Amino acid sequence: MYALVEIKGKQYKALEGARLTVDKFDIEDGEILEFDSVLMISDGDKTSVGTPYVEGAKVITVVNEQIKGKKVTIIKFKRRKGYMRKQGHRQKYSVLTVQSIKA
Repeated sequence: MYALVEIKGKQYKALEGARLTVDKFDIEDGEILEFDSVLMISDGDKTSVGTPYVEGAKVITVVNEQIKGKKVTIIKFKRRKGYMRKQGHRQKYSVLTVQSIKA
């Protein structure tokens, strides 16, 4: 069984026991999050598609850790003008583990 769930404006495929890397939540590790914005649920032979969300469906996750992503380097450059700017950024993420999917 899997579900397509919307978390902070992005869609993720949630399988039971899967780890999802999503944008950072400001909560402690080990806390439980419930998402009721489920777009679709499929259990092999039966599929339910919501308009826009499936009624009564929930995805229950637990927060494992807070991590930083890979460094992204931004460079602005104009040739022959002596202009160059360099900037770096590391996005913060929360790692969630899917405990259960309830239809």
